[in-house]
Amino acid sequence: MVEFGLPAVFTEDFVRLIPRQRDFVNRLLAEGKIKSYSLAMDRSRVWVVFAATSEYEVMESIGQFPLVEYMTPNIMELAFHNAQDMVLQFSMN
Repeated sequence: MVEFGLPAVFTEDFVRLIPRQRDFVNRLLAEGKIKSYSLAMDRSRVWVVFAATSEYEVMESIGQFPLVEYMTPNIMELAFHNAQDMVLQFSMN
């Protein structure tokens, strides 16, 4: 998991890059490279759970983020990550 610190003030350049960031993140989500992407309500932090085999692989993805110059990453290796969509759903049919 990566916790990103965001700038206290969003510049015009930062705001202009947000759509590109969202498109890139959506692509990584569709490819299964990102499992979850969350933004704090106060917009000070972002949390991203990556599906990767190494820290290097995570850093490669982070390096492609359009907003990378504005984000301060803190990489933490997770033992596991549970999410509702990963749990089997039983059908009553």
